[in-house]
Amino acid sequence: MSLLDVAPIIEQMLLISDNVSDLNFSCGQKPQVEINGTLYSASPLGLGKLSAFQTEMIAMSILRDHPEPARHLATRGTADLSYALPGRCRFRVNIFQQRGSYSIVMRVIPHEIPNFESLNVPQELAAICNIRNGIVLVTGPTGSGKSSTLAAVIDRINETKSYHIVTIEDPIEFLHSHKKCTINQREVGADTKDFSSALRAALRQAPKVILVGEMRDLETAEIALEAAETGHLVLSTLHTIDAAKTVDRIIGLYPKNEEKIIRTRLAQTFRYIVSQRLIPKIDGKGRVAAVEILKSNPRTREYIEKGESEGKTLLDAMKDGEIDGMQDFDSVIRRMIEKEIISLEDGLSFATNQNNLLLQLKGLSSTEDYANVNQPQSQSPNMMPPPSPHNPKSVLDMIE
Repeated sequence: MSLLDVAPIIEQMLLISDNVSDLNFSCGQKPQVEINGTLYSASPLGLGKLSAFQTEMIAMSILRDHPEPARHLATRGTADLSYALPGRCRFRVNIFQQRGSYSIVMRVIPHEIPNFESLNVPQELAAICNIRNGIVLVTGPTGSGKSSTLAAVIDRINETKSYHIVTIEDPIEFLHSHKKCTINQREVGADTKDFSSALRAALRQAPKVILVGEMRDLETAEIALEAAETGHLVLSTLHTIDAAKTVDRIIGLYPKNEEKIIRTRLAQTFRYIVSQRLIPKIDGKGRVAAVEILKSNPRTREYIEKGESEGKTLLDAMKDGEIDGMQDFDSVIRRMIEKEIISLEDGLSFATNQNNLLLQLKGLSSTEDYANVNQPQSQSPNMMPPPSPHNPKSVLDMIE
């Protein structure tokens, strides 16, 4: 086996389960797969604990046809790129230096573009596809499904509108084909220098919809606001935990003396802030998205423009805005616990306010259950994922 050809290693690791979301290669550790949020060690093609030389060879194999990311790795110690197994799937890859060796994390991107039904997200999100202008932000921690949700939005627009769509990504994840729309996808590092310059150029490319992979800095946020103010629909992501923190993050990018102006501009341009958390299902078969939705209406625009105060918070607006299609995390999580989609323990661990959620759930379980809810059962770190029809015993032999 040659580490200069990493494809057979990756293919064997993907056979372990249908729910592999990430592949990890780190010095001193066996190759690992992440399944439903948990890492498991694997031994593809008999590989044991990886040496620094082996992780470097795997990194070089992935970088072989990507000179620009290879240069970034040499000069900056980290590189982002996409990698494809033809006919199987693609990966969003990050290679980075740590303690004198290389580590590689590969996020699985399916070939099929997801839709709202397969993602099991609220149908309210389909209304985004009919918006003419403004900003829609999808937020959440890494691995919470932001890219998948935006891909579903873009695909629905592609099927129902005749627009020019420009995406700016780092790297390109889902590959969109032209349907009713014309879609041009630009990759940072390969097709453009950075998000801000590509976004500025996009304003001259006559798109109706612009997807910005991430609003990372003030310059990108400012151009995105300008694009929204000049009649474009801008879709983007932020690594924030909920809608209120998203507003704070954007305002915090600007100097303090501009806060009033930026609050007014953001209040006028935002259309939706959608926040996501992926929670393990109670049956152990994958994860389910808990989705918080903040929608633009007179009340939410007022709270963003004038700032939140007691009794006038964005959380209050979401709780009271169900008829408008809004929902807050804890209400969604409460319903999932009541329907036994997720466990009480997992629901509380992902809740925004655990104490309030416990009060709402009283009567669902005994007092003893609540007393013990923060004492999770011990679980062996080497526990194997359950077999599946696509997960034969022979394949499981290589997982620890």
